Amino acid sequence: MSGFDGIRAPELDLIDDCVHCGFCLPTCPTYRLWDEEMDSPRGRIVLMKQGHAELSAPLVQHIDNCLGCMACVTACPSGVQYDKLIEDTRAQIERNVDRSVGERAYRRLVFELFTHPARLRAAAPLIALGRRLGLTSLAGRPRVRRLAPRLSTLLALSPDASAGRARRRLPERYEARGEQRGSVVLLQGCVQRVFFGHVNQATAEVLAAEGFEVHLPARPRCCGALQLHAGEADAPERAKETIQALEGYETVVVNSAGCGSAMKDYGHVLRDDPAWAERAARFSERVRDVTELLAAVEPRAARNALPVRVAYHDACHLAHAQGVRKEPRELLRTIPDLDLVEPEDWEICCGSAGVYNLLNPDPAAELGRRKARNLLATGAEAVAAANPGCALQITSHTGRLGRALPVFHPLELLARSIAPDSYPAIPGIRRT
Repeated sequence: MSGFDGIRAPELDLIDDCVHCGFCLPTCPTYRLWDEEMDSPRGRIVLMKQGHAELSAPLVQHIDNCLGCMACVTACPSGVQYDKLIEDTRAQIERNVDRSVGERAYRRLVFELFTHPARLRAAAPLIALGRRLGLTSLAGRPRVRRLAPRLSTLLALSPDASAGRARRRLPERYEARGEQRGSVVLLQGCVQRVFFGHVNQATAEVLAAEGFEVHLPARPRCCGALQLHAGEADAPERAKETIQALEGYETVVVNSAGCGSAMKDYGHVLRDDPAWAERAARFSERVRDVTELLAAVEPRAARNALPVRVAYHDACHLAHAQGVRKEPRELLRTIPDLDLVEPEDWEICCGSAGVYNLLNPDPAAELGRRKARNLLATGAEAVAAANPGCALQITSHTGRLGRALPVFHPLELLARSIAPDSYPAIPGIRRT
């Protein structure tokens, strides 16, 4: 097969930044799983260079194996921009490689469902019924996982959300308490707004308590993060829709790690579009993860004690893609009596990685088990994680190991500390 086409091909200058030193190897999840050079970042970069001449089957295989977790970006002493390289390479593959009919159909199912809030709301009653019938437990059985790994993963990761909860809408505006510090717009997201609307609510309430006016417009329906990280062709259009919907606001706040990393990358996504390149770059400069925003200001709202031992899980697209690590920890440490603990191998992905666990269930499950074991080993009573995919993956795999840890966004824990009577108690944890 001929090589990459001329549409945003991975740039040779970025490829040549890699000096093949190997610092990335210990942090790469698939290299840790298989000890295979072509399933390491530097091995994939070699394949990317070859891809300018030929889009080979090994290139497709090893790029498909990559989680896109960007741990190599954190580890690399040469500043290799692997995040840009893998996104551009995946887009080339999806445009130029003929996948099987079954594979194309499954991928379409994933992207036509999970990036559409209205369709997710319509599916919510079926998901709730499946949980009541015990299908999620059935999905965890070894024989089911062996015979239908993708279906098993879809069932096992189904969120615990009622149809009523999925249909709930939040107010379009939260008024700042006290003297206003600023005005922000909060991206509601697609999966986030339907199955993790409580996270959006907690985020808006904490921001308001800290003096920010918060806007929650219905648009955009999806920022394009899942599509961008998988190479899907409509990612640039989702980026444009998001910019159009949100660029009129002072600061764009995100509470989902994958969405934030994509929105901060819009300048690269639209770099070859003369009408959008500069506009996208300006927009990306105004995007902040909510923990970045709050850690940069002095806390106003009083914190009440929350006596719970919490293991902090670094969502890859927050820690590695955005470089946000200390801010969530700083915020959690403002909560009295909260004991923050760190799991081993923090830098290794939990296996969620956008839709990776739906497309590659076996390696994702092995990484999920490893992450679950490390989190349970801390003795934590709960986990803090700033990404919905991580929350579902961790809940599923700690449950399979016999003790399902509740997973909270850091802003949910802050909300409980600021207004304890407005939120249900954490199961098994006493109120003060």
